[in-house]
Amino acid sequence: MRIISGSRRGHKLLEFSGQDVRPTTDRVKESIFNIIQGFVPEARVLDMFCGSGALSFEALSRGAAGAVCLDIDARSIDIIRKNAAALKFGDRCEILNISCFDYISREKGRIKFDIIFLDPPYNKGLIEPVLEAIVKNDVLSNDGIVVLESDSTDFRGEVEGLTVYRQRRYGRTYITVYKKDEQ
Repeated sequence: MRIISGSRRGHKLLEFSGQDVRPTTDRVKESIFNIIQGFVPEARVLDMFCGSGALSFEALSRGAAGAVCLDIDARSIDIIRKNAAALKFGDRCEILNISCFDYISREKGRIKFDIIFLDPPYNKGLIEPVLEAIVKNDVLSNDGIVVLESDSTDFRGEVEGLTVYRQRRYGRTYITVYKKDEQ
């Protein structure tokens, strides 16, 4: 896994392996950033279930202003910290060992994000509750987007307060980009 474009293009990222680990492939990551490239410059990014931090680091490399990386797995937090240090993104990246639900309810409307990456474990029933929590806790900026990576058998519908902006399929992986409903 590597940074595809931007100021850190070509840098390799540390990752860990295991049955429960499913990193976003470079092909899917490149496709995501082709869809959202206009949203990235100066964006404030929230990366939930961030794993190695690959999506946040790609956004930072492409000009995002800052990122908050969340994961409840201590192994992920260790990898993210090492990647942030190697890429020299430590000053633009906040790394927290906390659940996304706890974080967004704690921040409730105090911080707004322009891009929220949502890549939860597949088929665990997390997608709809997280999307609902994003809307309920008002953490998405008015022009912001939520980028969801999901399995072909997972939830891909709409949630009140969000509208599907774009959706693409790559094998069994779906990328769904949501925009906040206009008030």
